[in-house]
Formats: sequence, structure tokens, C-alpha cells
Amino acid sequence: MNRYTVSLFTENFIGILNRVTLIFTRRGVNIDALTASESKEDGVHRITIEVTTTEDQVLQIVKQTEKIIDVIKSFYYKDDEVVYQEIALYKIPISSLDPGLEKVIRQYNARIISAEKEFVVIEMTGHKEDTKALLEILKDFNILEFARSGRVAVAKPMGTIEQYLNN
Repeated sequence: MNRYTVSLFTENFIGILNRVTLIFTRRGVNIDALTASESKEDGVHRITIEVTTTEDQVLQIVKQTEKIIDVIKSFYYKDDEVVYQEIALYKIPISSLDPGLEKVIRQYNARIISAEKEFVVIEMTGHKEDTKALLEILKDFNILEFARSGRVAVAKPMGTIEQYLNN
């Protein structure tokens, strides 16, 4: 089993996420992460789904998602075929601020994005393994809250959605 990124370009209609995720559920494939956003094309949205499965299984899922009327095109990529990042936010109590925390923040190329009376919020972008590693270290600093986005990815191959929109 390998990790794959499935990218779907869709029209933005009510229920599209439900119909897409149902295909994964019916095939017994767990969705590790999911993000949805606008694309550069007006009226076209991008759904990015991270899964761990076999290539045969992900190929079948991609073919099946393309049968959904609102899906313009679906693709799948191995990790080395995409450039991807995730964003993580860590909420730390002010009482835990010390020079050791500053060193950790610098070491992980993270940054403080909000300083409130009782806590600070640290932001880090990176791969899941990196954000998880920082989470483990920050547990020693009494982390109050943690949130991580799904994968945001762009494909390395040069094909574009315009090729499918213009046909």
C-alpha cells in the first residue's frame, strides 16, 4: 500500500463532497485528509484527497469519481509526483514560553501568528510527518490545542485542467 493524492476538479454544487466520499467508503478506503478550494478557473473547484491504498484501488476510485456528473476530471498521483504542504496550528499557554520554546520554533521554521493574554498560536507548514514531530515536542510545553489542515497539492506533471475544459 502506498500514499496517493487524488485531485478532482468539479463544479461547486451541493452534495458533491458527499457523493465523492461515498465512493471511497463503498470501496473500504479511508480518507486520510481532504481539502476543498477554488481553482484558478471560474466556477471550477478542486478537491484534494489523501489516501493510503493500492494503485489498482485508487485507479478504480478515480474512474468511478469521473462518472459523477459534476466532476470535470479526476487524477491521482504518487507522493513524488506532487508538491504538497499542510498547515498546522498549535496553541500554547503563555506560562510555557521560555527560551527552549523559541529554539524549537526556529528549528522547525515555525512562527508565532498570534499572541494573546493567555496563549500564543504557532503556525507551521510542512509535511504531515514534520507537523506531527513538532506536535510531539510541543507536548512538553503543555500544548492546549492542535489543528492540521489536509494536504494542499499541485501536480508536477504539466497537464492542466484547461486541456479538459476546452475539449
